[in-house]
Amino acid sequence: MFHPGRGYRNEFRIIAGRWRRRRLKFPDLPGIRPSPDRVRETLFNWLMHVVAGARCLDLFAGSGALGLEALSRGAQQVMFVDREFQVVQAVNAHLQLLGARGGEVLQADALAFLRGPSRLFDIVFLDPPFSSSLLVESIALLDQGGWLAPRAYLYMEYSLGCAPALPATWEVRREGHAGRVGFALARRAAAKLAEE
Repeated sequence: MFHPGRGYRNEFRIIAGRWRRRRLKFPDLPGIRPSPDRVRETLFNWLMHVVAGARCLDLFAGSGALGLEALSRGAQQVMFVDREFQVVQAVNAHLQLLGARGGEVLQADALAFLRGPSRLFDIVFLDPPFSSSLLVESIALLDQGGWLAPRAYLYMEYSLGCAPALPATWEVRREGHAGRVGFALARRAAAKLAEE
């Protein structure tokens, strides 16, 4: 099982924003591994001009680190989705502890959720268990299901060397790796054209 680093087992810290340096615990459940600090710092540097006021979806929320980091940096809304009751309890407790506004937590299977009624998001965080096919399946459902605003960003984490194939209309805008973790930020090609 992947652990994010010495001293961080079942704990993560918010890197920047109004809750900077706050440390939070998460349930000791299989497959939960917060994005390493270095990865989150890189990701939010990429998103620094768009996260404030954004509507975000933290699918496969796990520790909730990505969504809480987004709220800390000024996201308007973050919906956290996870199938584990302990995760839902923990993320709700974090939101209460921090006095966070704009956070919504839903206990649901991620793929079943994406097959339900859609709503528009500007940023979607996808960090499912590395050993699953959930990343590919969720990308397809997001792309086809009316979940993504016209200029939405899709963030993905995966085992290094196992980047998922994207739909033909998508392109990777940024990518990197840290240890055994690969990560990328993607957007529809049409969104790039609209900016030019």
